[in-house]
Amino acid sequence: MEGVEERGGANRPPRRGKSPRRRREGKKSHRQSNGPSAQERAGSDQRDEELEASEWPAALEETSESSSKRLDRCRRAHFLHGPYPTTHFGPKACVLPNPTSVMHIQDPASQRLTWSKPPLNVLVIRKVRDEGLLEPFKELCRFLVEEKRLMVFVEKKVVDDVALTADETFSSIRKQLCTFREGFDDISDCIDLIICLGGDGTLLYASSLFQGSVPPVMAFHLGSLGFLTPFKFESYKTEVDKVFEGNAAIVLRSRLKVKVVKGLFQRSEQLFKPEENGTGPPNHIGTEAGKITLQLQVLNEVVVDRGPSSYLSNVDLYLDGRLITSVQGDGVIVSTPTGSTAYAAAAGASMIHPNVPAIMVTPICPHSLSFRPIVVPAGVELMITLSPDARNTAWVSFDGRKRQEIQHGDSIKITTSCYPVPSLCCHDLVYDWFDSLAQCLHWNVRKKQTRLTDGSDSSDTEN
Repeated sequence: MEGVEERGGANRPPRRGKSPRRRREGKKSHRQSNGPSAQERAGSDQRDEELEASEWPAALEETSESSSKRLDRCRRAHFLHGPYPTTHFGPKACVLPNPTSVMHIQDPASQRLTWSKPPLNVLVIRKVRDEGLLEPFKELCRFLVEEKRLMVFVEKKVVDDVALTADETFSSIRKQLCTFREGFDDISDCIDLIICLGGDGTLLYASSLFQGSVPPVMAFHLGSLGFLTPFKFESYKTEVDKVFEGNAAIVLRSRLKVKVVKGLFQRSEQLFKPEENGTGPPNHIGTEAGKITLQLQVLNEVVVDRGPSSYLSNVDLYLDGRLITSVQGDGVIVSTPTGSTAYAAAAGASMIHPNVPAIMVTPICPHSLSFRPIVVPAGVELMITLSPDARNTAWVSFDGRKRQEIQHGDSIKITTSCYPVPSLCCHDLVYDWFDSLAQCLHWNVRKKQTRLTDGSDSSDTEN
């Protein structure tokens, strides 16, 4: 609470009514006499005004110097709670304001989507190399173009599919579609809504297209797993109409802001400062020189592994500039709550609801019996580097893409992004998540225990 108290008065200048010296003189005169005369008060007021005018610039300078230090502490206190996510998604979508909410983290039940203006541009993402999605894709595009009168954006390689070009009945709709190419065309400022047809990979791909603010995402389950796709395509017209009307439930899936820094990284020779008992807190990292070669927004996880080498992966993990531990094993996974049900769950991590502001760190096959997955606050900054004693390099991937080698001197910086992915819910963000756990991962599936028969002794009956 110290940061909160200082925040209110960090930039507050001294009151103009009385200077500190004037208040002291006023108290002193009050103790020594019953009160000055009117003439004495007039002369005293004039002297005090001159004194206050001379002290005012110095007081402002002193206040500005102290306020900068206090502001740093205030930022630190706010930083520990994580960045406040943006509530505007694309040009026209935003979170419905809740006047009764007084918390920085909004009540999940009150997270509703609304539109400042009617949506006009819709991006349709279809799972590639799946002929079974051809008819649903054509049906959805025809509905959006002819009935809803919307501008539909589709990736160029999807429109150039031979099966679509050969369909004469779809040619009129195909000519009205707007196309783009990943990496060449920027569509981040013109999309109002994203509709995904496929599995969880389509949602990850949609996230990669928007490195800043992300429009609302409506994902239909037409893939294999479908943990992140709650909508059924059989009722797509009704579901799309509900979303366009507004007031739909959404879950803000936090992303990771990742920077890959290539170059020389020097660290202090001693990681621990010796004390009387021979141990001490880890020192801060040393100097850093290099350039940022890659900066991404990641929805699921950042995976650092040993790659093709047969040696153990040996990387150092820093948290806010301090060495936390060294990971010796096959690698380490840094995931969001959304990614906690993906690779991290297979590596033995706990599953976190996507509305929880946190970052999960999970080792991959650690050569240790005591290295358990940990959860850290969303606002911290993690950094991963190769250990000086590492026998080989490491490899890193981001949501399974852009895999590259990490060598000595390189570093990976990870923190929570302020641009989440607003994923639309079919029912609500609690029911959808537990329904996905039950349907996709068969969470806590067990044969029911039978009840005891009448007259039997529970002590003599096996379960």
